Amino acid sequence: MDAYERITRNAAEVVTEEEIEALADDPDGKRAYVGYEPSGVLHIGHMLTANKLIDLQEAGFEVTVLLADVHAYLNDKGSFEEIRHTAERMRDQFIAYGLDESNTQFVLGSDFQLDDDYTLDLHSLELETTLARAERAMAEITSGDSVKVSQAVYPLMQALDIPYLGVDLAIGGMEQRKVHMLARDVLPSIDREPPTSLHTPLIADLGTGRGKMSSSAGVTISMEDSRDDIESKVNDAYCPPTADPEPTDDGEARENPVLQVFEYHVFPRFDAVTVERPKEYGGDLAYEGYGALEADLESGELHPADAKGALAEYLDRLIAPGREQLAE
Repeated sequence: MDAYERITRNAAEVVTEEEIEALADDPDGKRAYVGYEPSGVLHIGHMLTANKLIDLQEAGFEVTVLLADVHAYLNDKGSFEEIRHTAERMRDQFIAYGLDESNTQFVLGSDFQLDDDYTLDLHSLELETTLARAERAMAEITSGDSVKVSQAVYPLMQALDIPYLGVDLAIGGMEQRKVHMLARDVLPSIDREPPTSLHTPLIADLGTGRGKMSSSAGVTISMEDSRDDIESKVNDAYCPPTADPEPTDDGEARENPVLQVFEYHVFPRFDAVTVERPKEYGGDLAYEGYGALEADLESGELHPADAKGALAEYLDRLIAPGREQLAE
């Protein structure tokens, strides 16, 4: 796998293709970043972007993880003291999950977002950005019917973080696309380069296959989960024998979240996957890539229950180091 293939593996979108190709031509020493509000415990959404950061480190990138304490404060997630304690816990979990500690820089937003230059540049962006434009980028952070002024400033800070961190590539889930497009629109107004970005897919709700998996609603998987918790959640997951399920009666699209987790979480981290089965049911199945597993599920060679058993096993292997770190 060459640098371009590793950088773009499992990406839902890159902006732009030409800019990514230029980074892939000489990735050594380039910097990629992702930002997270400190939330205490890593869940499967964090792990998806972390998998991409691991890909990028293997391609030669250096990685910056922004633990966005100021953003969390603006989003009413607690006092600075509480948020910073949470950030420390998250840092340790990312390392336990597999990020190369020697090649990862963890940065608090308050390390630079309270400086005079940053504040003045933020005010300049506020002068250049209409409220309607900011609102289009802030859907992911608003809650309830009342929008606060802090929530309108939030996406402008996300845009400004990119040049202040000195990175070459911004990483985020597809829900961050609007923020990165805002950054491409507004940063040239303060003589900053528009960012190159890469967006990871969204995993469907584990129980229904609809929408996206969320830590605040529905069923998700986190580093707090025991082996029994993981098995229970995966066994209850929506998993029809196809990668392309029929929509709901209301016409809502559905995905197969079990296959999605295999594709985006398991196969990027393991060279091969073994599905254990009793001999009377055909014996074990071994897969060196996701495509073969999907094909066997579609053909009926692989039963959804057996796929779930293997998924629980490999997820537990991924999560166990972080779970042990939390226990300490």
